[in-house]
Amino acid sequence: MNNAPRTWRTVLLALSLLSGCAAAGSGSATADPRLPRGQSFSRTGAAGDFLAGRFAGAEGDLDTAADDLLKAQAKDPTNPELRQQAFMATLLAGQSSEAVRLARMQPDNQAAQLLLGDVEARNGGWEAAEQRFASLPKQGLTQVLQPLLVAWTQAGGGHTDRALGTLRPYVEGDRFRAVYAFHAAMIADIGGRATEAGRLYHLAQSEFAGPNLDLARALASWQMRNGQQTAAHQTIAAVIHTGDELGLAAARLQADAATRPVRNATDGIAESYLALAAALRQQDANDFAAVLLRLSLDLRPDFTAARLMLADVLGGGKRPDLALGILAEVSASDPLAPVVDLRRAALQDRAGNTEEALRTLARLEAAAPDRPEPWALQGAILRTKHRYPEAVAAYDRAVTLLGQPTRANWPLFYERGIAEERSHQWSKAEADFQMALKLSPDEPLVLNYLGYSWTEQNRNLPEARRMIERAAAARPNDGAITDSLGWIALREGDTAGAVRDLEKAVELQPEDATINGHLGDAYWAAGRKLEALYQWRRALTLNPDPEDVPKLEAKLQDAQSVAQPKQAQTEAPTAEKAQ
Repeated sequence: MNNAPRTWRTVLLALSLLSGCAAAGSGSATADPRLPRGQSFSRTGAAGDFLAGRFAGAEGDLDTAADDLLKAQAKDPTNPELRQQAFMATLLAGQSSEAVRLARMQPDNQAAQLLLGDVEARNGGWEAAEQRFASLPKQGLTQVLQPLLVAWTQAGGGHTDRALGTLRPYVEGDRFRAVYAFHAAMIADIGGRATEAGRLYHLAQSEFAGPNLDLARALASWQMRNGQQTAAHQTIAAVIHTGDELGLAAARLQADAATRPVRNATDGIAESYLALAAALRQQDANDFAAVLLRLSLDLRPDFTAARLMLADVLGGGKRPDLALGILAEVSASDPLAPVVDLRRAALQDRAGNTEEALRTLARLEAAAPDRPEPWALQGAILRTKHRYPEAVAAYDRAVTLLGQPTRANWPLFYERGIAEERSHQWSKAEADFQMALKLSPDEPLVLNYLGYSWTEQNRNLPEARRMIERAAAARPNDGAITDSLGWIALREGDTAGAVRDLEKAVELQPEDATINGHLGDAYWAAGRKLEALYQWRRALTLNPDPEDVPKLEAKLQDAQSVAQPKQAQTEAPTAEKAQ
């Protein structure tokens, strides 16, 4: 992927202007965060609309970004940069007709050519689509996509053998062999080559590094249609058991096992885009993934797997409402609808609609009374809202429904432990942290939390240090873990080490009230009184937990009453805050 052509690098630059998230208006004056509060700039010609579009895109308002960049492009129609920016904006905003219009003006833009090929395929122009996809340069992203797209256009034109021949060299020896085998299997299946399809499905299954829901559904469908009902149900059950949230949809997926998840060649092209988007997400290339997912949904609006992934991409920013809009199109009868509802509840909470999220979860809990996932998410939402006793009760219900815990369940015990610790049930919390470590012994978050808690209690300090050091080795740039290193150094009397680690922690997480407060404690212990006062005052401005505000204020009051410097201590003037 590092050899992506210049066109794709330009696309990435455009996307970087259109990612993020919170709305910006499209009026005649647009706020600019670089200007003093209340001031704005007035639009003048294409440049003003361009700047407004860039700002809207950076804030995640994709529709406004597209509208503003379209205005800019219309005012300066010969500007190739404006044309490309407007195209990408309309594509990401799902404004398909405008994106297609602009794509026709960009013969050298690969994303534009992919969209035009999709349009030809959707209209039955399989030969034209094949020629367009085949003419794409064999490098960068299209090096992986091109064989899949060409093969599916050949299959769409009724040339199953040609399509299988196109993919055969990649099935026989390519680092993406599993993906090519899967798509070859679907092409053979749709083309009536049942035996060849079965061989290729099983080859793909053996080549994938982990479970793949789309492959499992396609294989199960083939098995059902070929008289292997028991094997089909086992195939679905196997993939469900590896993904916790999929358990919510178990009954629906089993009932839908005979349905082909990819029904025709256009579905296959959409599946091709999803496969590459999934690979890009693993590399944190979410901007590219969003483009491919939009292409996928443009071809197949009912593709729930693509909607879930795009919602995940968009939901990671400041505009969870965008992700909610993507999920709103999923039918309540879709086999994956319960999974969508679980994601919807998380997004509703992120959007500030906590009570609505809890109502969504209540409906899900009633519909799936034997599943722990809605209760676990309810616990997580309540915990983040500091409703700790209620969170513990929800987590308790999730653990009861869990059955035999596995390694994948360590977060549930870790999160319940946090809620228990915050609600002053330390013995239960400690047991849950120990259980989380039993399930997954090297989890940095658990090692750090338990080690820090012991440090706060002045217990098991040697073991606490070892645990925190293991966590720090795994996540050296984690501010909270680095803070724990400094905190235990201070407790053990290593003032210089504490200052060093806590200064680094503040650099890593400068807006964290706890870490800034701890640095103040270290400065006080080191005799750096003015710097300590500054850090405690700063901590008070960083939205500390309500229970910690009086502690910080007491430190400031006690410090100012000290007439003479005292001997450096490992304790600040008052009791320290628990992290």
